[in-house]
Amino acid sequence: MGTTYTQLSITERRRIERWRHAKVPVDEMARVLRRCRSTIFRELKRNLTAAKTEKSIYYLPGRSGEISKGLGYGLLDRGFSVTGRETRGAFLKLSFQQQIDAIHSDLENDFWHEDAKLVTVSYGCYLFLHAQLKMAAFPGRVLLLSPVLGGAFASKVGVGFFPPRANTLSEAVDADEFPQLQKAEIHVGSEDWQSNPEAVRAFGKAVSIPVTIVEEKGHMLGVDYVGPLLDRWLGNAT
Repeated sequence: MGTTYTQLSITERRRIERWRHAKVPVDEMARVLRRCRSTIFRELKRNLTAAKTEKSIYYLPGRSGEISKGLGYGLLDRGFSVTGRETRGAFLKLSFQQQIDAIHSDLENDFWHEDAKLVTVSYGCYLFLHAQLKMAAFPGRVLLLSPVLGGAFASKVGVGFFPPRANTLSEAVDADEFPQLQKAEIHVGSEDWQSNPEAVRAFGKAVSIPVTIVEEKGHMLGVDYVGPLLDRWLGNAT
């Protein structure tokens, strides 16, 4: 009976986490899962790190946004440690694929557990959703605010944008290839031309993520809405 060395599945990780609390010996975990002891020890170390960082949040602000300002400041002010990626500076100079690969790596290495918390805004949502396409469904809680899902154009003012791989998300949804996020929610303004609330509502329905349309709000939902939302969401997440 040999051991295998492929990456642990989400089911295996959940079993190891339950066994850790039940104080099941490492040798028994390795025997049942047919994994080497070093693999079990690495996962246990990751679980312990996750437990120590339950007050940590992975944050992806909008394009040019900063982790320590705006919504990020609100997270810090509530006593959370905040890390993530800013689409500015050196990160902005990376190719789109390199950006989503970096986010993929961050999540798998440091936030891949059921108590993880992920907050994304605008283009940060777009990056996360593209990273998610190449992963199993993220096991933690996800809050998506004013998500960019593809290209958009405001005919009244003649302004628009067309991000990389603008059709990829819609194509994945149409092909039923988007992972099912079990603990996610979306909030978008009714007047948000960049996110298009009807497109967001359709996306949410297709992938079973609840969507809240915030009346009379644009792309910026405002602290009067986001503040109480964070208090509720973070309260449920702790």
